[in-house]
Amino acid sequence: MPVEISRLPVKALWNNEYTLFVNQIVVIADKYDPTSLHLQKPFGKVTAQLPDLAKIKAQEKSNALSNQLQDLDAERDTLIVAIIAQVKAMGKLSLPSIAPHVVVMDRFFDQHGRDIATANYNAETERINDLLADYNAKADVKAAAQALSLTILFDQLHTVNTQFAALFLQRTEGDAATEKVDTRAIRTETDKALNAFFVAFEYCSSEYDGLDYITPASELNELIAYYKTQLKARATRRNSGKDVSVEEPIG
Repeated sequence: MPVEISRLPVKALWNNEYTLFVNQIVVIADKYDPTSLHLQKPFGKVTAQLPDLAKIKAQEKSNALSNQLQDLDAERDTLIVAIIAQVKAMGKLSLPSIAPHVVVMDRFFDQHGRDIATANYNAETERINDLLADYNAKADVKAAAQALSLTILFDQLHTVNTQFAALFLQRTEGDAATEKVDTRAIRTETDKALNAFFVAFEYCSSEYDGLDYITPASELNELIAYYKTQLKARATRRNSGKDVSVEEPIG
């Protein structure tokens, strides 16, 4: 019995979603033995794209690490600015008990600088490490931080800076091993192979009456319907003003 495979507007998929979608199509089709369905050649052209899709996936992972680094860098910048602002604000108060602590912290930042948040990634990491080492080594600075309610900020600065340094190293090592690829070209070729497979699937279903094309077609269409629903919901959220770029990918 002739079947029809629904088509998904794949251009709307993010790169990580696209690679997953194609792999899911391959897994479903492979379950039903494409050779027995006379689909070996068009299916082979789809599977031939998988190595290049894996390269896109690796590149996307590197991009994701870059986004995480930006978030961590923004947080440590915020913490540095907040600590300096807190010291400045406390210095304006007429509280004799905290005045000496403000002096200590002003001297501390005179030494380490108040422009740390403007430094580049590596320079900022090193300067924060130096600042925190000095902070931990000086009892008067730690006491001043406690008196000015800054201890929690210094603790978080240590946590975030450590996370940043580890992630930066991970991304650097990953970039060295990741091949830079033309994502658009790979997706274009994969689109052609995928559409050719669907066309062949539909054609063969009308040519070979004794074979079951309905079951695999139903499973393929179910997957495609799921992605269509998710893309439609995302478009609705985007049109309502929501930032969909921060959402979890479809999968």
